Amino acid sequence: MSPSSLLDETLAPAPSLKRVARLAGAPFAHRGLHGRGRVENSRAAFEAAVAKGHGVELDVQASGDGFPFVFHDYDLDRLTDATGKVAARSAAELRAIRLRGSDETIPELCEVLDIIGSKVPLLIEVKAPDGNVAPLCLSVLCALEGYRGAVGVMSFNPEVSRWFAEHAPRVTRGLVVTETGRRGWRGPLERRLALWRARPDFLAYDVRDLPSRFVRRARGRGLPVFTWTVRNAKQAKTARANADQIIYEAG
Repeated sequence: MSPSSLLDETLAPAPSLKRVARLAGAPFAHRGLHGRGRVENSRAAFEAAVAKGHGVELDVQASGDGFPFVFHDYDLDRLTDATGKVAARSAAELRAIRLRGSDETIPELCEVLDIIGSKVPLLIEVKAPDGNVAPLCLSVLCALEGYRGAVGVMSFNPEVSRWFAEHAPRVTRGLVVTETGRRGWRGPLERRLALWRARPDFLAYDVRDLPSRFVRRARGRGLPVFTWTVRNAKQAKTARANADQIIYEAG
């Protein structure tokens, strides 16, 4: 075993198969099963995924007063008629903002947990752009209290997985990875440092970067890999050869 492989196994050991098996049983609808009149990260999109028996992948970020809301962009402009940052609005304000092209408002995480109701696996991507992850991670953990379904919390930010490893080790945690914009010698080093810091139970990897030596080594030592965002047959074929489950958007 090479020195880097030994470090991987020491600093980011693979989980038991049982820990992640419940998550990997169904493909995940990216931001819910949206399209055809259903807005991404909406109640309707999550209900459609559940009805199909597919897992749900969603995004969570905090309101200005610390409540976890399900919304991808840091800005409100693309998906609503409001403007500005999600984090600049209170929970009361966000509850009143409608998703464009829908009669729905922005959902809170606790509402979506009720919709899913432990019926399908769930991946929660925590949108935490800086090092101060504790308040948002704690709000997600509080929302998950009493939830009995298969759930994984993941983020591009390795500090999120690290926080759950240290404060809520029973919660399955993942590291989201893309190699886009991270080529050359710095890319592999940054990915390895993120892996060691995060200590994840699984990786969520950009399908555009597969096949990947990083992924091959991770899977070879028992670290499960999900891949995003699969949108066509070619990407699905790549995913089947290089990952354990897909996060997809329907065509």
